[in-house]
Amino acid sequence: MNSIARALWMFTLVCLPAVGQVTPATSNPSPTPSTVVAEVDGRTLTNIDLEQKESGSLLQARYQYYMSQRKALDQLVDEELLSVEAGRQHLTVDELLQKKVYKDIKDPTEDQLQVYYEGMESNEPYPAVRDRVLEHIRQLRRDKARAAYSKELRSQANLRILLSPPVASVNVEGAFVKGSKNAPVQLVEFADYECPYCQQVNPLIQKLEEEYGDKLSVAYKDFPLPMHHRSEKAAEAARCAGEQGKYWEYHDVLYYSHSLDVNDLKKHAQVLKLDEDRFAKCLDGGTQAEAVKKDLEEGKKLGLSGTPSFFVNGHFFHGSVDYSTLKEMVDQQLPARPAAQAVAQTTSTK
Repeated sequence: MNSIARALWMFTLVCLPAVGQVTPATSNPSPTPSTVVAEVDGRTLTNIDLEQKESGSLLQARYQYYMSQRKALDQLVDEELLSVEAGRQHLTVDELLQKKVYKDIKDPTEDQLQVYYEGMESNEPYPAVRDRVLEHIRQLRRDKARAAYSKELRSQANLRILLSPPVASVNVEGAFVKGSKNAPVQLVEFADYECPYCQQVNPLIQKLEEEYGDKLSVAYKDFPLPMHHRSEKAAEAARCAGEQGKYWEYHDVLYYSHSLDVNDLKKHAQVLKLDEDRFAKCLDGGTQAEAVKKDLEEGKKLGLSGTPSFFVNGHFFHGSVDYSTLKEMVDQQLPARPAAQAVAQTTSTK
């Protein structure tokens, strides 16, 4: 087995037990839906009662646990990659770091140390803390260099992260969906048109659609935040445009223009050559307000508190994400790539 295959085999051993679930370490069997978790004045509460009534808070707790797992896994992956590379070069990991990673790191100048000290909250004189400041800056630079080297090793490795975020059921009935109905992966986004992070992620989702084609469908759910006073009406406007078959065109205009006042919403309809009277009647009459509220209430039940929030085949993650994160979440839901399948076949014969 070559070094990359061995690394992938190690990652698979680590990741597979946690795929699609968050399970605490325990000797007890996993609870079934009918497992009794409490008794209140003779009435039993089961695990399914807990899941149904407290699903939102449980999803957030499981996501926090997943994030802790992911941080630990990323560290483990980086350590394994360093170990594999050190072995390839017939070095120890420490020798590899000193020879390849830390060799060009320079110490800060005395002036730089003085400037750093002046920014510290310390009652000790500079001579008393100088050596500690120097070692702290050295460590910061070593950590930065090691992170960059690990990133380079990751880009060269045939790496597939299998640890998945927690799962929740999301209702897309009535949502606007773009892409093939038979797509193996569906990304559902809860977002707010006034949210700057949602504005930043919109072109990334478009890039994702271009890359995956019929393998991916995208559904949009409205989650106007209370501090964004224009976002609810903007969500209604997009749905009003949807009545005339131009939901996604209008949706994109809202994110690109950042113009969300009511007069602007009507100008967008004019630019897209919608029936302006029909659009104005829909918007002014609040025809789509209930649909927006329905999305909002669903998001609250799921425990969402910010935007953007995503569900990829039900797997939840949120926040200001980059393209690599979106791509990884989609890739997890697709069949294993040929190289990963070859590794699985290799390890199965060992």
